[in-house]
Amino acid sequence: MQLELQIVSALLLDQLFGDPRFLPHPVKLIGRTARTLEHFFLKQISNHYIAGAFTVFSVLLATGFITLALLDAATRLHPWIKDAASIFILYTTIAAKDLARHSMAVYKSLEKPDLTEARSRVRMLVGRDTADLDKPQVTSACVESVAENLVDGVIAPLFFAVLAGPVGAMLYKAVNTMDSMFGYKNERYLKFGLVAARLDDLANLIPARISSLLVIISAAILRLNPKGSFQILRRDRYNHTSPNAGHTEAAVAGALGIRLGGRSYYFGKPVDKPTLGDPENPVVPAHILQVNRLMFLSTFLGALFFLSTRMLASGGM
Repeated sequence: MQLELQIVSALLLDQLFGDPRFLPHPVKLIGRTARTLEHFFLKQISNHYIAGAFTVFSVLLATGFITLALLDAATRLHPWIKDAASIFILYTTIAAKDLARHSMAVYKSLEKPDLTEARSRVRMLVGRDTADLDKPQVTSACVESVAENLVDGVIAPLFFAVLAGPVGAMLYKAVNTMDSMFGYKNERYLKFGLVAARLDDLANLIPARISSLLVIISAAILRLNPKGSFQILRRDRYNHTSPNAGHTEAAVAGALGIRLGGRSYYFGKPVDKPTLGDPENPVVPAHILQVNRLMFLSTFLGALFFLSTRMLASGGM
């Protein structure tokens, strides 16, 4: 089976079932491996930067080797089993369905209304403190999370899958997982997590910019505000601690006519972040529905663009 069909099959599986909860998720296995190697290298190497670099290299080496070994074993059994293994691996790297599922749980809680439950639900999506968030703040946090995770949960895995198949997609998830574990600017990870954070920035450089353009196109199709999306993207895309996350958040903020960012609390301490977008509209739960529509349409358009480009490139070779 061609890689293009494998990717389409993986996307369909994600839309039907979301994350495969009936089996150990590869990302969890990567996380456990990274944590074990973190402890090991910190005991062996006093320099935290070098220990972090060895951890990143080792996790990537293990991820690539195991993925290749599984595909090789499946190929030896039967070509169809190899196809099934490839599809399953690709399927586990895409998280559009689960992203929508978690955000819709927040939406439903807000609509009950049950703010306490909504705060608990949104805690699964964000790293900030949520106990004291009001309704607009919960909604804003949810919208920001969907906008940001459009890149690392959907478009970036597709991008690397098209470039390098299941191995490429899984290596990207390893990079992204290590960034989420080690990419904190605190005393423990400031040096240890530097390589993981910079590698994640590099990996998302192109996917983030493609994602923001897909949001603008999707905003036009959904009759939101593509002009505002483009303008806010140009103006506010670097109003973020991440060099990449601000692109999609700015594009979404402009498309919805809302302001994202601003003050958040982490471990009880206030962090004043730059804002993205203008407060043309008050932030309301319906914006969660709209950002999910943007996310799903961007996923479809992104897959169409990547697969068409790959097929054209293959045909021209």
